Amino acid sequence: MFLQRALITFTLGPIALYLIYLGGWFYFLPVLLILTLATIEYGQMTQKMGWRTHLGILVPVVMGQHIVAQFPQWGLNEVALLAALMVVTIYGLWLYERRQSQTTLIDWLAMVGGVVVLGWLGGHFFRLRLLPEMAWQWTMLAMLSTWIADSGGYVFGKRLGKHKLAPRLSPNKTVEGYIGGIITGVACAVLLSYWLGLPMVAGTVLGLLISILGTAGDLSISLLKREVGVKDSGNLLPGHGGALDRTDSLLWAVGLAYYFVILVL
Repeated sequence: MFLQRALITFTLGPIALYLIYLGGWFYFLPVLLILTLATIEYGQMTQKMGWRTHLGILVPVVMGQHIVAQFPQWGLNEVALLAALMVVTIYGLWLYERRQSQTTLIDWLAMVGGVVVLGWLGGHFFRLRLLPEMAWQWTMLAMLSTWIADSGGYVFGKRLGKHKLAPRLSPNKTVEGYIGGIITGVACAVLLSYWLGLPMVAGTVLGLLISILGTAGDLSISLLKREVGVKDSGNLLPGHGGALDRTDSLLWAVGLAYYFVILVL
């Protein structure tokens, strides 16, 4: 499993970094595809729990937010979020009025969760890459720090892990792995800040924040998977799971990076 994960990482990783560097449609289209697949996986998992998550509604309103995020000159990010929430709310009201579901409130909340996490938060993949200054550098730092922290946590956990971090949510995660992930994630951020010409202190702090808090995104999807009773959200990549498995921590990392840059720097 480790060799399989490593092979895919070292094959697709450089391609992903090159697309981040290129930006534009070379970046937008692959990320849009991955986020769309993640949205479908999210909807399918909630459907397995008996919830009426309507993919024909959820996928378009999530994609709409991503398209709007790619064109900041339109100034419609908040409008897109509001419109998406209104659409899923109307759907929830229709379910209740027509007696189409016995879990209407949960159905509506599941749709709202998809809109906010995969739509609004996912839109920060594009907002971060479209920053007016050093956009690809900050995007690369956010994503690489997340990947390295994840890989470091995996290696440290396998080698040294003895104390469970969150046994109900993710039985394989350990405190030692979590600490190892923070160390490797911060080390990556320090090196990248130097190589990419980013402010060293700011890059280190951002790497620390991402390494510490990114696990919450991972565990939040683990919570959903535990409730559904599945190991992975999908089987997009052997040894890596589905699209949602690959983006759970990144969703929070790009959001943290975007607001850190625009509010702190």
